[in-house]
Amino acid sequence: MCGFIGFFNRTDGITPTQAGYAAEMSRLIAHRGPDQEGLISRDNFCFAFRRLSIIDLEHGSQPYTSADGRFTVVYNGEIYNYLELREPLIEKGVSFVTNSEVETICELYRVYGEGFVAMLRGMFAFLIYDGEKNTLLAARDPFGIKPLYYRKSEGGYVFASEMKAYAADGSYDGFKVDKTLLQHYFTFQYVTEPDTICGDIMILPQGSYMLCDSEGDRITCYYKPVFTPNKNIKYNEKKRILREAVEKSVEYHMLSDVPVGAFLSSGIDSAIVTAIASSLQPGIKAFTVGFDVNGYSELDDAAEIAAHLNIEHIKLQCTLKDFTDNYEKVIYHLDSPVADPSVVA
Repeated sequence: MCGFIGFFNRTDGITPTQAGYAAEMSRLIAHRGPDQEGLISRDNFCFAFRRLSIIDLEHGSQPYTSADGRFTVVYNGEIYNYLELREPLIEKGVSFVTNSEVETICELYRVYGEGFVAMLRGMFAFLIYDGEKNTLLAARDPFGIKPLYYRKSEGGYVFASEMKAYAADGSYDGFKVDKTLLQHYFTFQYVTEPDTICGDIMILPQGSYMLCDSEGDRITCYYKPVFTPNKNIKYNEKKRILREAVEKSVEYHMLSDVPVGAFLSSGIDSAIVTAIASSLQPGIKAFTVGFDVNGYSELDDAAEIAAHLNIEHIKLQCTLKDFTDNYEKVIYHLDSPVADPSVVA
């Protein structure tokens, strides 16, 4: 998990005051990235970044600027197929100087344009500033796993990985509660995207990218899931396809330069994922959180699965005190209200 802040002015240059706001906003999301921080302010943009190192620990610092100075990128997430996507770029003559995902994203944009986002497999949110065209591209993964908030300011846009960052945005007139969206919360137990309960802060929709320029912005949906069952495929063939899809997905998710673990709830889905992960990477650790309520905790069932798989099992049993002690902290990190007590676990 990483985090970033982005200011983009459509026509005017970034002011020192805006750069100061970006630095303070970055400080409020420092928990997203303890390994490295960075800030760049130039032309019509300012990016601040907090990094949690997962891939290319030595060379993946951000904000990343291309060798020719044209593109600057901040990125949060994991691109599982980035090594595959590098191959055709190398064939086209691109020379990479790092093994990082962020450099790959930059060069994909240079070669293919904004449509490259549809080529990415992973969970991500990123901003790319093009100094030659004075445009900014903001994008979010197909399922909206990684957050990307934005608000329209006078003359531009302000982006953030968490909504709480706007508390340090001196150009923002303060958080409010939109009455209509509050009703959405009472109805659905959360506020449906792309809205937030504030009303004037938005979330970039999942599977979409936004291109900002001197004229305004344009949001494009690049991914929309479609369910098209094929009745002509035999049952055994369906099983084979499903198994291969799940195994390949788990394999992609384990690409990392740091240790990888698995959450094991004792349910069928987490047990399957953990089993596949342990076969791919023997010695993987499994983590389970349970409650000290008879008939409600899954710790014992999870322990049996871990023993069957012969993997190290790390268990945490929560008490009522744990719940109450962490309740306000959980609310703080949620940003938007969610009426589901299971998020505390």
